[in-house]
Amino acid sequence: MTDTNWAGNVSWSARTRSRPTSTDELRRLVAEADLVRAVGTGHSFNRLGDTTGTQIALDGLPPAVALDPDRGAVTVAAGVRYGDLATALQAQGYALANLASLPHISVAGSVATATHGSGARNRNLAAAVAALELVTADGDLITVDRADPRFAGLVVNLGALGVVTRLTLDVVPTYEIRQHVRLGLPRAALDEALDAAYSVSVFTSWRSERFDQVWVKQYADEAPPPADWLDTVAADSPRHPVPGMSPEHCTAQLGEPGPWHERLPHFRLGFTPSSGDELQSEWHVARADASAALAALDPVADRIAAVLQICELRTVAADELWLSPNFRRDSLALHFTWIGDPVAVAPVLAEVEERLAPFAPRPHWGKLFERDPAAAYPRHADFAALLREFDPKGKFRTAEMDRYFPRD
Repeated sequence: MTDTNWAGNVSWSARTRSRPTSTDELRRLVAEADLVRAVGTGHSFNRLGDTTGTQIALDGLPPAVALDPDRGAVTVAAGVRYGDLATALQAQGYALANLASLPHISVAGSVATATHGSGARNRNLAAAVAALELVTADGDLITVDRADPRFAGLVVNLGALGVVTRLTLDVVPTYEIRQHVRLGLPRAALDEALDAAYSVSVFTSWRSERFDQVWVKQYADEAPPPADWLDTVAADSPRHPVPGMSPEHCTAQLGEPGPWHERLPHFRLGFTPSSGDELQSEWHVARADASAALAALDPVADRIAAVLQICELRTVAADELWLSPNFRRDSLALHFTWIGDPVAVAPVLAEVEERLAPFAPRPHWGKLFERDPAAAYPRHADFAALLREFDPKGKFRTAEMDRYFPRD
C-alpha cells in the first residue's frame, strides 16, 4: 500500500491501513472500525477515498474471475484491474462492451465513481453491473441485483454505502477493433466525428482552431476512414494523446486489428502510462450542448492551454444510475489533464466550472471540482437517503463526502 494516491497530490490520512486476504477478515475489520474506507488503485484525484480511520486495500482479496456464459455475465473480485479481467475474458471468448482509457484501474473503484470509455451508444462502465456484493457498516455481507428497487442508487456508491467485495458484470462475445488516428479535425465536424465509430476520442490542446487528434476505434471488419475523412489527415506514425510524449505505451494504431481489450484503452496494460505528475478534472454536459459548451470556454482558451497537458472529448450514452454523470442524459465528457501544479491549476479550474455552469455540468466524482454537485444530480436527495439507511453512524463518511452530502 502506498502513502499517496496514484498522482501523488493526496497523502492518505489513515491512522491504520489494512490489506485483508479474505472476505471474513474484511468483515471483521469493517465491523470493528469506527471509520473505514476502501481504496482501489488510487486513480482518484481528490480526497473522496481518504479517511482518518482505517483504510482498506482490496487487492489482497483472492482475484477471482468466474464466467457464466449461460447468464452472459462474469463475477469478479472488487480489487481486480480491468486489464486483468479483460485478459481472462478474452481467453474464454468473451468481452466487455467498453473499457476506459486506462486498463490499470480496479473494477470496484471505477464502478463506484462511474468511470467511462467513449462511444455514442456506449454507457459508462458502471452500467454493466448486474449485481454486487458488499460488506455493510456492521460487517454483514449482502448481495443486491437489478431486482432491488434501490439498485440504481447502490452501483455508483462513492464507496460510501459499504465495502464492495464482488461485482457481476454483463459480458458479450469477443470482438476485434482497429484504431486509426486522424489529425486536424475542424470544430464544425465534431458531432459527425463522435458518431463515426464504435468508440471515438477527440484530443485538443486548446491552442488551435482545429482539434489536434481523433482516435477512431472501429470494428475490425469495417472500412477504414477515407483519405479525406472530415477534412483531416491520417497520422503516419503512432501517437500519444499528449503532444511530444512517446507513443511506446499506447495501444496499437495505424489500423492494425486486435482484440477489443488491446484497442479500446489508450494505454497498454504492461506499461505505466505516465509518471502520475498530473491533475485531472472532468465535467459531463448534455450531448446536445456540446458545441455551446465548447464555445463558452473559447474566451479562456489561452488560460486553459497554459496549465493543460491535454483535453479529451468523449461521448457517453445515458443510463439510470442515480449518481452517474450520464443519468438519463446522453453526454459529452470534457476531460482535462492538467499539469501537476495545484496552485496554477486552481483558478483555471474555477473559471472552467463557471463558464460551464449554464449547461448543468456533472463532475466526475473521482476528479477535481469545486462547485456543489447537488443541483446537477437529480437523485442527489435519494442517494442521501441511502446514506442514512446504510451508514446511519457515518462509518464510511469522509470530509469530502460531507461536502457533497452534508449530514442532517
